[in-house]
Amino acid sequence: MEVPVYLFTGFMDSGKTTLIRQTLVENDFGEGAKTLLICCEDGEVEYDENELLAANTKMVFIGFEEEFNGETLERLQDTYRPDQVFIEYNGTWEMSTLLESDKPKEWVLVQSLALVDAATFEVYLANMRTMIMEQLFLADVVIFNRCDDNTPKGKFRRTVKAKNRKAQIAYERADGTVDDGDMEELPYDIHADVIDITDMDYGIWYLDAMDAPKKYEGKKVRFLALVYRPEKLKKGVFIPGRFAMTCCADDITFVGFKCKWDQAATIAHKSWITITARMQVEFAMEYKGKGPVLYAVDVQPAEAPEEELVYFN
Repeated sequence: MEVPVYLFTGFMDSGKTTLIRQTLVENDFGEGAKTLLICCEDGEVEYDENELLAANTKMVFIGFEEEFNGETLERLQDTYRPDQVFIEYNGTWEMSTLLESDKPKEWVLVQSLALVDAATFEVYLANMRTMIMEQLFLADVVIFNRCDDNTPKGKFRRTVKAKNRKAQIAYERADGTVDDGDMEELPYDIHADVIDITDMDYGIWYLDAMDAPKKYEGKKVRFLALVYRPEKLKKGVFIPGRFAMTCCADDITFVGFKCKWDQAATIAHKSWITITARMQVEFAMEYKGKGPVLYAVDVQPAEAPEEELVYFN
């Protein structure tokens, strides 16, 4: 029988314990199913043993990273025979320790949630960017808590989506209520006859168009692009885009859109162009589903910019 595993990541005091307690104790997740809670750090909020007992939950503490291994997990499975497993992972441990551990064959990771304190997120990004982004990259759901009116939700969203497009993102205020207020306005006029996308705005536009392509259906856009057109690409197709820094200097990737143009063969691979194109939403193998496809209206040669990289913030 498969045992569902729910993973909670985030730095200390990010709200992992509070969310797990709400899920198991207040919301009776699993409706009395036998739960094994593996806790890997001591936070400010502690679990109440009587509450856990009432929720049919047994908590086990793993205090050292080297103890989080296949032998330990197999022993826990044999000892407790749980119906479900909750893991409160230590935010300072390598994610590879978790991913590469031999887990019991019954265990199936069904959901990964990352908790982030919105008040300290930018500080962690500045000082421990690789560590925090590693956690966010794997998450199915990212929850920014302790938000207020000054929280740059749009900026936070782009930071996550640049590495993990599939993640659902939620925002909570300090009192625990959902913060579903408006995101920041787009830095370009989406209602213009031709939407001019500057280098500074390219990353914002790319993520927004990939997340909400229907918003751009039939719109015309103009931007400076590097041409990706290797020989293996189909006739009449090329990829205009930019190299973007998604996390750090060692994590640079090319981000662009499929573009159809009957004169695609006339433009050289890795050349620079200013392109005006109409956006449509179509099925494309490159997206493994529906996504934004460009139809070139005008293509002009261009010079490479002084700064070839674009950013998502």
